[in-house]
Order: sequence, then C-alpha cells, then structure tokens
Amino acid sequence: MSSDLRSLADVNRLVHEPSRTIIMAILATVESADFLYLQRETGLTKGNLSVHLSKLEEADYVSIEKTYRGKTPLTLCCLTEKGRNAFEAYRKQLTQFVENTKE
Repeated sequence: MSSDLRSLADVNRLVHEPSRTIIMAILATVESADFLYLQRETGLTKGNLSVHLSKLEEADYVSIEKTYRGKTPLTLCCLTEKGRNAFEAYRKQLTQFVENTKE
C-alpha cells in the first residue's frame, strides 16, 4: 500500500463517521442550527442525532445550548473553533487523498 493510500487511515475517525461528517458540514456553513433543523437535514432519528451530537460535544467540536423560544424548548448547536479546525483539516486531508490517487 502506498503512503498516498495509507494517508486515509490517518483521518480523524470521529469526524469520518458519515453521520458526523454531515452534521459538521451543515454546522460549518451556519452560525448555529437547531436540533430539529439538523434532524430534518440529516435524516437521522432523534436518538441517533442525539448520540452523534453528544460524541461531538465530548470532543469539544460542537457546543450545545438548551434554551426556549417562548415556552417551546430549543436546542441550538454550533461548531466550536476546535470543531471548525478539525473539520477543515479533515476536508483538506480527504481532498489531498483524492488528488494523490488520481490516475
């Protein structure tokens, strides 16, 4: 296996999981997003989205704020600076991998 191909083995596994990649890609384009928006855009169940957000929050990649809009509970999510840096590094690494494996 060439080093170009091995480089993919070094990607951030926390970000590389498809559902978390999608969550981070969405959050990278907005200041913040509420839970229901993320659920609708990702197609994940509430439980599945909650688990993925918890893992990203534990890594300090996502900040989660529970608040209210009027009397309705509202969960807002946003990428932290660490999360933005991790996602950008991941994106660059995948781009480089694709470039290195072109014919």
